Parts: sequence; C-alpha cells; structure tokens
Amino acid sequence: MQDAQEFPAPSVARPWPKEWIRAIHAYVPGKSTGADGRPLIKLSANENPLGTSALAMAARTVSGDPSRYPDPDSTDLRTALGALHRIAPDRIVMGTGSDELLNLAAQAFAGPGDEVVYVRFGFSVYDIAARRCGAVPVVAPDRDYGTDVDALLACVGPETRVVFLANPNNPTGSFLPRAELVRLHAGLRPDVLLVVDQAYGEYVEADEDDGALALAAVTHNVLVTRTFSKIYGLAGERIGWATGDAALVDMLNRIRGPFNISTTGQAAALAALADQDFIRHSFAHNLAERTRFVAALEALGNYGLRPLPSKANFVLIEFAGALTAEAAYLSLMDRGYITRWLPGQGLPQCLRITIGTAEQMDEIAAALRLMAEGAK
Repeated sequence: MQDAQEFPAPSVARPWPKEWIRAIHAYVPGKSTGADGRPLIKLSANENPLGTSALAMAARTVSGDPSRYPDPDSTDLRTALGALHRIAPDRIVMGTGSDELLNLAAQAFAGPGDEVVYVRFGFSVYDIAARRCGAVPVVAPDRDYGTDVDALLACVGPETRVVFLANPNNPTGSFLPRAELVRLHAGLRPDVLLVVDQAYGEYVEADEDDGALALAAVTHNVLVTRTFSKIYGLAGERIGWATGDAALVDMLNRIRGPFNISTTGQAAALAALADQDFIRHSFAHNLAERTRFVAALEALGNYGLRPLPSKANFVLIEFAGALTAEAAYLSLMDRGYITRWLPGQGLPQCLRITIGTAEQMDEIAAALRLMAEGAK
C-alpha cells in the first residue's frame, strides 16, 4: 500500500481518497520469514505455541456444506459463549477477529470532528480505526510503557467519543487492575464509549480479573472485545466477539459484515469452547514459561536488558545497554527465530517476543546472554 506522501497529487484523471484515509499507515503483521524468504520459528505474532485444540481441528473437517452461506448470526456460537461467560447471547456480537469489532466501534460512535483516545504504545489498530472513520486520534502519555489513568482522562475532551484500552496491553504486556479500570470508567462522561480490548484476557489469572465483563453487563457505555486468535489457537479462522449494552451490540450488528464468520470457523470455535482443558493447559504453559523467561532476562539486567511486566503471552524487552534491540532482532533471525522489533510503533529500543515452547525460550534466553556478553 502506498504511503500518503507517495500518492500522486489530485487530478481529474483518478479517484482521490479522503484526507483521513491517506493519513493511515497500514497495519504491519508479525513476520514469519527472514529477509531472504527463509522460514523462521515465528515468535512475532503472539500465536499459541501449543497449536489448536484437537476437538476444534476435528470440527473443522466436518463443518457443513461450503456451498451454503454460514449462519449469519453465529447463533450456536453466541449461545455457547453466553453460557461460558454468563452473558445473554443477544448481548454478544461476532466479528472477523476482534479487529473488525474495534473498527466498527469507532465507526459507529465517532466521525469527522470527533476524537478517539488511547494510550501511547497501545495496539496499532486503534490509530487506524480512528482515522478510518475520519476521527482525530489522541494519544495519552504512558507511565513506564503502561496506562496512566490520570493522563488518559486528561486527554478526554468535549469532542471525545471513544476511548480504547487494551488490557493486557499489546505490545507492552502491561495490565490495568480492576480498581484503576473502575476509576477510568467513572471519570468518563456517559456519552463516551470505553472499549476494553481483552484479546489476551484469558492469560490473566482469575484473581486478577479486571472486571471489564462485569462492567459491560451493568453500564451503557462499556464494550469488551475478545478473540479466538490467541489462547484458543484459531488465529487463521479470524473470529472475535464483543459484549456490552444491547444498544451497543445492536449498532455493531447493523454495520458488521454479513456472514462474517465462516461455517468452518463457527464449528471450530464452538468445539474450542467445549475444550476448556486445552485452555487451562495453554494458560499453565504460558504462565510457567513466561515466568522462567522473565527470570532469565532479569539476570541480564547488568547488560541493560529489562523485561517489562507482562500479563499476556509475550514479553516486551527494553534494551538500554551496548546490545541494541535491532542487533538482537537480527541476530535471533540468524539463529532461526523471528521476533517483533517495533521502531514503527515508537519502540526502537524494544523487542516483543511471543512465549513459545520451553526449548525455544531456553534457546532465546541463552542467545541473548551470549549477545549481551559479547556486546559489553
């Protein structure tokens, strides 16, 4: 896709995009190959290293007649989600990944002249969602890569219509506890929509739940989004969901894509929900390996490496010594691993590394130690 600066000057000879569309920088997904096209072990997109539930894989193969449209309302899937999370199915809307729902939330409630607020180092789709509907993105200062509620509220003005909050946050892994989320919501006008993006919500320990789903159940201006792409291991199927006040859900249903969840995707997600043993196993694996990996990185503090606290299935590492994030990124690539270097998100000093298998995390930790020792 061409950058705005590369688009030719307006003329009668071609269609001319809206100014706010020209200002969008296309989303850059995590890479899976090196610069030479060589396949690498992909720890750049926060996918589940354990793959997909066997039940979900089996359901994909017997999911129905592909010549027929899927259920446009994902009725069985919404019913199962409602039963698991104790939500009325009519308060659930499905999306092509949670990305569609984030974009729809901005589109439904903001437009030209309005403002959409999110924290610095938030998910890059928030900027796209704001600009896509002609709204102005407003970026709140962070607090050590995390959300500062006071700074966020200070950025909310008369034109603010939507506030995005990822919890846990991507790409930093930071987490806003329940009391702070309640304080954030209490500081917003009733006509401001608070979207809590819980793409990594299943990786948070039960006793640390941020209470967003409960808040969405009793308020008129909170929408919670989730996805099957992470812990459920269904990234390739593109399935997300959101819940909130019935009026919010109704607005998103009006503008979402028709038949937006394929028959195969609905069947796989339904089976995945039934296999909570796989979810518990994935959660336990992530917690154990993230804890071990962070401990190994903390031992490299004298070399300027700092793992940021994470509640997700990845760790963001700050490089403040002789070893740079770029050098580590390239060296890990030479060793067969692709991670996420983030200069495009204002984080040239950081690498985001997905939690993989135990062997992969041990190899990366050892490689970073060798690099750090060699660079000092």
